[in-house]
Formats: sequence, C-alpha cells, structure tokens
Amino acid sequence: MALKLFNTLTRSVQEFTPLDPQKKKVGMYCCGPTVYDFAHIGNWRTFVFADLVRRTLEFSGYDVTHVMNITDVEDKIIKRVREQKTTLREFTGKFEAAFLDDLKALGCREPHQKPRATEHIAEIIALIEKLVARGVAYKAADGSVYFSIEKYRGCGCCYGQLLKLNLDEMRAGERVASDEYEKESVADFALWKARVPDDGEVFWPSPFGEGRPGWHIECSAMSIKALGETFDLHLGGEDLKFPHHEDEIAQSEGATGKPFVKYWLHGAHLLVEGKKMSKSLGNFFTLRDLLAKGFTGREVRYLLLTAHYRETFNFTLDGLAGAKSALSRIQECLSKLLEFWDNEIGEINVPIDSRDEIALKKFTEALQDDLNISQVWGVVFEWIRELNRSLAQEILSKNSAASALATWKRMDGVLGLSLSLKSALRMNEVTGVAPSGILAEVRGDEEAPPEIRSLLMQRIEARKAKDFKRSDAIRDELKAKGWVIEDTPKGIKLKKI
Repeated sequence: MALKLFNTLTRSVQEFTPLDPQKKKVGMYCCGPTVYDFAHIGNWRTFVFADLVRRTLEFSGYDVTHVMNITDVEDKIIKRVREQKTTLREFTGKFEAAFLDDLKALGCREPHQKPRATEHIAEIIALIEKLVARGVAYKAADGSVYFSIEKYRGCGCCYGQLLKLNLDEMRAGERVASDEYEKESVADFALWKARVPDDGEVFWPSPFGEGRPGWHIECSAMSIKALGETFDLHLGGEDLKFPHHEDEIAQSEGATGKPFVKYWLHGAHLLVEGKKMSKSLGNFFTLRDLLAKGFTGREVRYLLLTAHYRETFNFTLDGLAGAKSALSRIQECLSKLLEFWDNEIGEINVPIDSRDEIALKKFTEALQDDLNISQVWGVVFEWIRELNRSLAQEILSKNSAASALATWKRMDGVLGLSLSLKSALRMNEVTGVAPSGILAEVRGDEEAPPEIRSLLMQRIEARKAKDFKRSDAIRDELKAKGWVIEDTPKGIKLKKI
C-alpha cells in the first residue's frame, strides 16, 4: 500500500508520488511563524501536523528536504517595532528564538532550512521584476508594485485553484496594500510596498523605489530558491488557503510559467474548550501558558496528534489530563520491558516477533491512509495491551521484550514522543554506565533536565568513591528539587515526585 494524502489542489485523496525521477527525494515547504509574538496552540497544531508529515515520509523511506520560512517583516511586525522603539532584528530575534525553543519542546524535528524573509530581498525583487516583465504586475502611482488578478486571468491562468471562488459575485478590481484582506474580495495585492513614514527604518532600496516586500511574495521567493520552481509538498493551516496560498500560486506560476506545487496539504482549525480561541474568552493559550500550568510539551504534542489533521479539533485542559494518563500507560509498559530485558538498548538486533510485525504493518497502513492518526493510536494501544498481558502472565521472553522495544523505536520515530528508550539512552550518555546498570524511569512523562542528570552523575561518582556522606547530600538535594532516586538490584531509578 502506497502513501495517500488529501491534495487540496485536486480536492481528493491521491497516492503520493514525488517529482524526483528516482522517487526518493521530496521537497516540503511549510509556512512558518510570523515572529511578532509567541505562537499560540492553533499555530502549533499546524507545525506538529507538518512534523508528522515529515516523519511519515522519512518512515516511508523518502529523503525529505524540509523548509520552513521565518516571516520577519510584515505589517504587524513593523507596527510593534515602531511602538517599542527597537530595531527589526532585535524585536523578531527574541520571538524567533522562543519559537525554536517551543518547537523542540513539542518534539518537532527542526527544518533543514529556515530562510528569513529579510535575508531574501534580492530574490524577492528579482521575482517581482519577472512578474512586471510578463505583464501581470504593475507599479502604482505611490511607487508600490501590485499583482493584477485581471491580467493574470487574461493570460489564461486560473485564480482559484485551491478553493472555488465565484469571481462574478466577489468584489474584483480592488487594490489592497495590507498583507491580509477580506475573504470576499478578489483584489490586486501588493508585491512591493513603497516606503511610508510609519515604516521607520524598515525599508530596502529597489528598482521600484525604497520599500519592503508584501507577505505573499516572500514565501514564493524563498520556497523557489530552496526547492525549485516546482516542488512536491506545501503545507499550512486551512486559514491560509485564501488569500495567502492562492496568491502564492498566482505569483509563482505567473513568474515561471510552471506548476508551482504538486500536493497541497492543509490542517483544519482548532477550537479551545469548544470555542474559537480568544483572549477575551480566556481560552487563548501559547505553549508557555500550558507549561506554566504544569503540562509538558509531550502531553501537548500527544493531544494535538489525537485527531485527524483535516478535522476541526477541540483542544481542552481535560484532554491534556487524559494525554498524561495515556502516555503513562505507554511509559509504564516500556519501562517494564526495559527492566525485563536488562540489556544494551542502542541497536537492537533480534528477530521481530510476529505480534510486533503485525502491529507495525497495521501502524504503517493507518499512516498511509491519509495519516489516519486515530487508527494509529488504536494499533498502538492494542499492542500495549497485549504486551502488558504477556508481561503479567510471565510468558514474554527476553528476545520478545527486545523485539517490542525495537518496534516502539520505529513507531516513536513517527509519533515523536521520545518515551523511555530515549530517556535510558540519554542517561547512559550522562553516566557512562550501561543501561543494564542504570534504568532511567521518569514519572509524570517529563525527561530529567540537564541539571538533574548532572546531579545524578555526581551521586554515582560519589558512591564509586565511597563518599556516602556526599552521596546522601546529593540525594537530599535531588529530593528538594522534586526528584527521587531508588537503588534497586537492577540499578538506579530516577523518578519525578
């Protein structure tokens, strides 16, 4: 069974076939953050979805080039730079850094390329010049350059590829300088915005005069530079279909005369506690807000991955509590397997049990069915139940435990939860002791932070030196920080209180 995905361009589920003649390399572009504030949980649904797509492609054997832009110049950013009397880079830099920290906290693989709009002004200008030369863009009296929907359609091109637009009923012929405009308006949009006093020092020289790029042209210029004039996958939230993605298609194909993207994937909206997210309703959350409430990035990731990407999803705090419970079930089973196997856990070279082989087959088939994540979790938890039954009945062999651990590593390569195995491996790196000597088990689904692992290493060294006074002092310090050490016949267990 081949991987199948819903292509917004064709409004249908299609078998995924890369453009690469060898069918191995895949170019994937995801609209990244606009760095004027912390990303909220609705944004994170899209980025976790993009991470799932990338991991699924890599699980399927593809060599993925993942590009995610950083929008570091646009209307809202310039407004806040002016209000805070700071520089563009100083303002955007702190939010870009925060975004990348949050991306890591959610277990997302960092994109291979993260182009900033401000570092691609030359490419943006060159693309605008092509559009002007082809007659589908024009310079207005104020010095700004606009894309002409009418002239683009007059060339036989289609505007409205991602969704059906009733161009006769929509307001046409308008011109908008704003990066965002009313959904019912088919408007000429700004490619280059002439400098105005409110821009302050945020401007660049160009053949059209001093100014700055519009939001839509930034993504076209950066994606074409990174992945070519035609590439495989473009992802984003469904709110970007129109006008942003539709404008991307128009300006890219208007400049190159080639199809822009083969497959478009869009994630659905997210509700919070059953309502549209709003600060006035008190249901507006950034990841940092949720971490401050005591939840973990792993729990947030799990919850975001419990609904199909094309379904509107209701994100709740009760759901996060449920995520904690579900992850504990998986962690408990894996910890038992690790302790039962009592062996090296780097590369596990044992024959895969038939039970694990069947589970992996079902897991793969669910992923290939347009990322059917509900079915994926059904497979995972049925597999966990069977393993727990075998463990309770004491009918699991050591090789079967090893097979299950190897199977989880493959599954978790897609799910990105980094449970148990990663913790034990990381503890091995810190202590220099093989996992058979130390079993790292972290309760509450939190990985021990570097400070705690460092203290654990110091305690081990103190015990080796028979400095039991120092060892006991470190144990007390760890307890004060919320961690307990248990010395067992199998080694040491580190647990979150």
